[in-house]
Amino acid sequence: MGKNEKRLVESILFSASKPVSVKEIKETTGMTPNKIKKILDELIADYNIKRKDETSVEIVKAGEKYAMQVKKRYVEKSIMISKPEINSNLLKTLTLIAFHQPLKQSNLRRMIGVKAYDHVDELSTMKLVHSKKHGSTEMLTTTKLFPEYFGINSTKPEEIRDFLIKKVASQIDNKE
Repeated sequence: MGKNEKRLVESILFSASKPVSVKEIKETTGMTPNKIKKILDELIADYNIKRKDETSVEIVKAGEKYAMQVKKRYVEKSIMISKPEINSNLLKTLTLIAFHQPLKQSNLRRMIGVKAYDHVDELSTMKLVHSKKHGSTEMLTTTKLFPEYFGINSTKPEEIRDFLIKKVASQIDNKE
């Protein structure tokens, strides 16, 4: 296995804004799936075992995809410098959760459809939403990182709700 191939897969994981599959890496690099899996195993061993105390990042497997991410103990401080971008659909879902929190995931699904599950997973990965088992569903709330990310001076759900109402009202006023 060539050093350049390993560095190429490492750079893909580093630069990807979301977890990537072996298939996506194959499409980009032209390497075989077996070679990619071997490289991923080596990178996981490098970052998560051999150098685990020497680096602030780790490589994780999420379902059938892989991601390079900042270790949990470093996320809170580093995320405020490099805020993840949130696409508009995800932002709408996050706003619904923030406005209605605590919100059952089953109710969110009724509001926006099956994409609710993927959105919650992604928002949880970004550390903006917390989910906790609640019967046969999940109860969703924003994390303490949510108000920091958006510059809201409170972690109280009712004050976050008031902030969102004012923000939406000012957007409407600006359009008129």
